[in-house]
Amino acid sequence: MTPPQRRRRQPKERPPEPPAAGPSPSGPEGPEGEGKPKNPERLYVLTGGGEGGDRAELDLVTLVVARAAEPPPAAQPEQSALLRLCKAPLSVAEISAYLNLPFSVVTVLLTELLTAELVQARAPIVRQALPDRSLLEAVMHGLQKL
Repeated sequence: MTPPQRRRRQPKERPPEPPAAGPSPSGPEGPEGEGKPKNPERLYVLTGGGEGGDRAELDLVTLVVARAAEPPPAAQPEQSALLRLCKAPLSVAEISAYLNLPFSVVTVLLTELLTAELVQARAPIVRQALPDRSLLEAVMHGLQKL
């Protein structure tokens, strides 16, 4: 006895949709998160309205760790989420991906948290700053001979 064969479903043809005049009711990314750009007004509000202050020197690989155990009650929801994420050290790129926010918005949020001393940022360890492997092996062999 042979198993029944599955048939592929044919996609239903939809009529073309007219362009929407206003924001989409299903959210800032459009229906089903089709990759449309986010609402720029929301990002403007998150960053404090473009006050033009100085930003911290943060790179994509800068490690950030939270100093405070719990976010303060006056913190924005995004800042609270950022503080909860950073209980263990994370890079700025990881934070940006987890929060689904652009790098520039995350740097503004981190600058505010750095100013309030709620997080600590550390530059990544440069590979050339590490001692040579052959030197470490020589020290290890010398210690083993003792």
